[in-house]
Amino acid sequence: MVEPFTVDVEPAELDDLRHRIRQARWPEPATAPGWEQGIPRSELRRLTDYWADGYDWRGLEAELAERRQFRTTIDGLGLHFLHARSPHPDATPLVLSHGWPGSFLEFLDVLDPLTDPTRYGGTADQAFHVVCPSLPGYGFSDRPSVAGWDIHRIAAAWIELMDRLGYRRFGAAGSDWGTSVSTLIGARAPDRVIGIHLIPPLVAPDRSRPFTEAEQRSVDRLAERGRTGSAYGELHATKPQTLGYALTDSPVGLCAWIAEKYRAWADPAGPGVPIDRLLDTVTLYWLTGTAASSARLYWESIAEVSGWFTEQTTDLITVPAGASIFPAEVPAPSRRWAERRFADLRYWGEPPTGGHFAALEVPDLYAAELRASFAAITRSPAG
Repeated sequence: MVEPFTVDVEPAELDDLRHRIRQARWPEPATAPGWEQGIPRSELRRLTDYWADGYDWRGLEAELAERRQFRTTIDGLGLHFLHARSPHPDATPLVLSHGWPGSFLEFLDVLDPLTDPTRYGGTADQAFHVVCPSLPGYGFSDRPSVAGWDIHRIAAAWIELMDRLGYRRFGAAGSDWGTSVSTLIGARAPDRVIGIHLIPPLVAPDRSRPFTEAEQRSVDRLAERGRTGSAYGELHATKPQTLGYALTDSPVGLCAWIAEKYRAWADPAGPGVPIDRLLDTVTLYWLTGTAASSARLYWESIAEVSGWFTEQTTDLITVPAGASIFPAEVPAPSRRWAERRFADLRYWGEPPTGGHFAALEVPDLYAAELRASFAAITRSPAG
């Protein structure tokens, strides 16, 4: 059964959130300059002051009221999803998956360009029927009460979801966890999948041949990220429950934990993530109490996924695939590396700006990449 879903938060919950922000205990400023030790206190104070006294959650609720949202139970778990159908009946069905610290909200600004491209300079054959699920333990999906909801189980659930919506053939796309889920959808149901689009494709460096200059930069950036920016993932992967107590109790702590990544992973040369879109997602994590449950996906799956882009991959993905490498994204594999895992790679895009949150940072470029990728995917390999 698929049931309509509406977001309508009780006023008392929003009042409690603002009260907790205003009553927060603050540490002293960092002893190192800038962001070296994490988000600076002055930056976080400005952000949370606005969160308490300027940010409008009701505005987001009004925006969501214009979208069709639903919940359904698959494999014993209640799952939330947004379903944006195109006015063009022959549009390509597409399941679009987010990651951490994201949510289905990060795709709101690309829904119209994807579903109705004729209003944005495109053509009807570029249109999609878009399904944006919330990962288990994220947003308005249920929080798993037992272990086992890894990326393989999620991929199987998304296939069932698309079947339940009447989409026998469909595409899959995503970033962060959505990259892994989309890849596994292609591996599990090649007869159902039109193609997949990945930001970025996950594949290990090919050390059997000398690196190009660009490949060496990619390896160096990944090593630097591991040295200076991977502690969060180690904590998610090993002690998500311990972390969850702090982030579920402190909105300022939750905001710091998420906002630091939105700044660190966005393209510093680009427009960045709009502050209200950032706070939309932080507020969603707070109101749904999903700090611990979202982090547990690392406990379930990060060891497997990190091996894919650092050590080796032994599977061969044969469905048609496309990929976009935004300049601030890490990892950033080369095309020749990606072709070792993705046997039918039909599109390779390298947009001029954007980072890990491309749908929020550069929504026009993001939508253009998806359209170009599936245009190449739906052409014959010889075409």
